[in-house]
Amino acid sequence: MKKLENKNIIVTAAGQGIGRATAIAYSKEGANVIATDINEKTLKSLNEEFSNIKVSTLDSTDNDAIKDFCSKIDKIDVLFNAVGYVHHGTIIECEEKDWNFSFDINVKSMYFMIKAILPKMIKQNKGNIINISSIVSSLRGLPNRFAYGATKAAIVGLTKSIAADFIKNNIRCNAIAPGTVHTPSWEDRVAAAPDPEKAKKDFIARQPMGRLATAEEIAALAVYLASDESDFITGVVHPIDGGMSI
Repeated sequence: MKKLENKNIIVTAAGQGIGRATAIAYSKEGANVIATDINEKTLKSLNEEFSNIKVSTLDSTDNDAIKDFCSKIDKIDVLFNAVGYVHHGTIIECEEKDWNFSFDINVKSMYFMIKAILPKMIKQNKGNIINISSIVSSLRGLPNRFAYGATKAAIVGLTKSIAADFIKNNIRCNAIAPGTVHTPSWEDRVAAAPDPEKAKKDFIARQPMGRLATAEEIAALAVYLASDESDFITGVVHPIDGGMSI
């Protein structure tokens, strides 16, 4: 029997990167996956390659759209929150609009999704929420990641709070804290750097293992946390960072 047989799972930011890899991994393990993303084109590509994955275009910062989306779902076993944005710079380079945008994308999106889906999990007396944080958070500080680190630290607090508040409802909430992952988003950040080759080398150099993670490696941990094998784990931040937190 597959690890996620017949589990109903929502994956946000599933158009590319960690979200896409996780949606695919969940589907391969027998889950009924609903993949959401704001990018209709990338969702279409996912659905064309994996027709058993249902897709739904969704802006995870639009609370009304999220409420409407969740109202059409009867049973949900797992919510996987993968929406994220990386702002580059210190507090000096971070304007108020950058701060607000970072928190809207990285934190408020999770607040909206969790708040909309939790009543269904409470009614079921069972549920599982998995949030993508980062090693750059309350776990570590890195240069030029002021707003990003603050948002990802907020996700750690959000995760632990949800876990504590709803443990008696048999609802688990955990976070994954990746190091640097080779994704299209990472490739875009490298390409936008003044010296892309140097930027690429610098990203790799800060990983003690001397390489970036793959999205599929993060997805493998996501499968474990979504499965009944991890049923005694809640409120935990799981680093998967190639040794950055040692």
